[in-house]
Amino acid sequence: MQVKVVNAKFRNGVHSYSFSPRNLDLKIGDYVIVETEKGRDIVRITSDIEYIDDSSLPEPLKEVVKVADAQEYRLAQENYKKAEGLLDEVKEIVKGENLEMKVISVECNYDFSRMTINFTADNRVDFRDLVKKLAETYKVRIELRQIGPRDATRILGGLGICGKECCCKQGFGINDHVSIKMAKNQNLSLNPTNISGLCGKLLCCIAYENPYYEEVMKLMPKVNSKVQTPDGEGIVVYNDLLKQVVSVKFSSDDDSEIKEYPLNDLKPNKEGKDK
Repeated sequence: MQVKVVNAKFRNGVHSYSFSPRNLDLKIGDYVIVETEKGRDIVRITSDIEYIDDSSLPEPLKEVVKVADAQEYRLAQENYKKAEGLLDEVKEIVKGENLEMKVISVECNYDFSRMTINFTADNRVDFRDLVKKLAETYKVRIELRQIGPRDATRILGGLGICGKECCCKQGFGINDHVSIKMAKNQNLSLNPTNISGLCGKLLCCIAYENPYYEEVMKLMPKVNSKVQTPDGEGIVVYNDLLKQVVSVKFSSDDDSEIKEYPLNDLKPNKEGKDK
């Protein structure tokens, strides 16, 4: 059965979630109040209304309750700033409980009926007493959420080794699996300093760029294989995957020389690989 859906993002979110628009006339950029498992919150519409097969939905759709009016939107912005301003205070409370955890951020829903504290920790943390103290202090429902180093970096932001804002902060690579094999595909130095992000994990951009390298690798001749060039037969010694240029070595009894050729100028040797 076809159902009507609309996609929206939560504040500071990188993923869109689907909601039932009911009979509301919604457009991209609208701020609306939606039902969630943790209560109501404000989200921003990121797509036009569309129809999809309900079998593709992982769970029943939550509903868009209404379009947020100016007062509700203003209240939400004030509460978000209020929650952010509590960061240092919450850190002091955590410090007083002698817990081995690092508070990364403090967030809330639009009406401040729930406060979420994101933290990192090397081990499991028993924060039951902390939750009670925070609830008594702020008189709201408290959620403590342990996150990994990648999510912590996404929240805090920063500049990568390329000089640009971290990919995860821009919404790239969040769910991508990154591996050393991908780094090898791209001829990257395997020095951890060169292939690690601010989070200490492999750079998100390695996974983001990997599909291109995988496709180009299928086109490039293998290193040590023989190829025919405009100057005769030679041995492949290096492939520049970005430029799609091949370095070819020519050897004679007295000398050897390496020349570069665009991929389109080469033909595989009839014998295939060098044996």
